[in-house]
Amino acid sequence: MIYFDNVSKMYEKNGVYALSDINLIIEDYEFVFLIGQSGAGKSTLIKLLQSELIPTNGKLVVNNIDTSTLSSRKLPMYRRKIGMVFQDFRLLNNKTVYENVAFAMEILGKSSSVIKKNVPYALNLVGLENKAKSYPNQLSGGEQQRVSIARAIVSRPPILIADEPTGNLDIQNSIQIMSLLDTINKQGTTVIV
Repeated sequence: MIYFDNVSKMYEKNGVYALSDINLIIEDYEFVFLIGQSGAGKSTLIKLLQSELIPTNGKLVVNNIDTSTLSSRKLPMYRRKIGMVFQDFRLLNNKTVYENVAFAMEILGKSSSVIKKNVPYALNLVGLENKAKSYPNQLSGGEQQRVSIARAIVSRPPILIADEPTGNLDIQNSIQIMSLLDTINKQGTTVIV
């Protein structure tokens, strides 16, 4: 569960509150859309969830962890439980699709046997098992986003945050990506878009 308890975030540079007294509960396995105008605080809320920022006031609890009390030593363990999908894909152009997805598990220190099991599963889930040996520059935008999603879910995190996952895609690819996120949610992952 994710719990925002009177969370505010002020940016020190300009003294402006990006978020003010947010109260929100996101239950496990929910599919949640964050909507609002540009500058409404959506990106700030996502950065708080990732613990890139800490609240100026209030308390944010994610899976029973008060994010403001996370030490720098515990921060990587916390972040491993959150999969991130970005609008700009952030793929490694010198690695194949398979290697991009496997890399997420390698940096977590997973064994090669676990990687060999999980990567094909993730690629199959996103419908790219036949593109495993391709490089990002050989893929369409929709395919690149699906690689990004496979990389985010390969370690099966309980929470998936997709920051404007369809922002650079046409309508057909956008529909496919949203359908894929729905499937991931139905398999037991909390999804926040």
